[in-house]
Amino acid sequence: MKYLVLFTLSLFIIACGENVPDTIPSLEKEVIPKTFPKLDSTRYNVGFLIMDGVFNTELTAPFDIFQHTIFRENIKAMNVFTVANTDAPILTFEGMRILPDYNYISDHVPKIDILVVPSAEHHLDTDLEDTVMLDFIRKVDKEALFITSHCDGAFVLAKAGLLDGKISTTFPSDIDAMRKMFPKLDIRKDVLFVHDGKYITSAGGAKSFEAALYLTEQLYGKKIAQSLAGGLVIDWDLEEVPHLIIK
Repeated sequence: MKYLVLFTLSLFIIACGENVPDTIPSLEKEVIPKTFPKLDSTRYNVGFLIMDGVFNTELTAPFDIFQHTIFRENIKAMNVFTVANTDAPILTFEGMRILPDYNYISDHVPKIDILVVPSAEHHLDTDLEDTVMLDFIRKVDKEALFITSHCDGAFVLAKAGLLDGKISTTFPSDIDAMRKMFPKLDIRKDVLFVHDGKYITSAGGAKSFEAALYLTEQLYGKKIAQSLAGGLVIDWDLEEVPHLIIK
């Protein structure tokens, strides 16, 4: 019986050996090609510049308003997408993880008609030293119809030189800091947004909705803007919002 067990075991080992492949399959994960948003060429392209520390509201408020334009008829709606300097997920200040649509360092970014610069945690310090980002903004500015900022995104526009000779605003408690950092700029208090030329700067926070609605009213008229506001349960009346428009 002992020899029978040994013989059976030997056959099992031989059989198993015959099935062992010459090479061991790689344990590395399959590389999945990067995919990009499908953009409708009949729409405005709206790019949202994001980075680690971006604040949720200043990003999602205008994103919501602009994305909902695709549900309105007989208008030139908006393609909305995010751009960053990485393919890795962006971690917002509040902890959300967002995978950027385009990497402006390595990807071909489509022409941006409207650039949105939300506020981020380091827009008053280290982000202003990012020369690659600032050059990207200047490049977009050459062809964009509108450049918008929310809260401290105005610091980035100012550092890029886009607000020279323009009137602007920012987060209320950071106005004095912005005036000190950029003493030649005309920065206004007591308004929720300023529109000067193609630049729209806003106080940010929940008021980012108002600045975004204002832009839609400029593009589509009051009726569409009120419809977009109603879809998000927002009372929208431009005359009720403290603002400044430079003709």
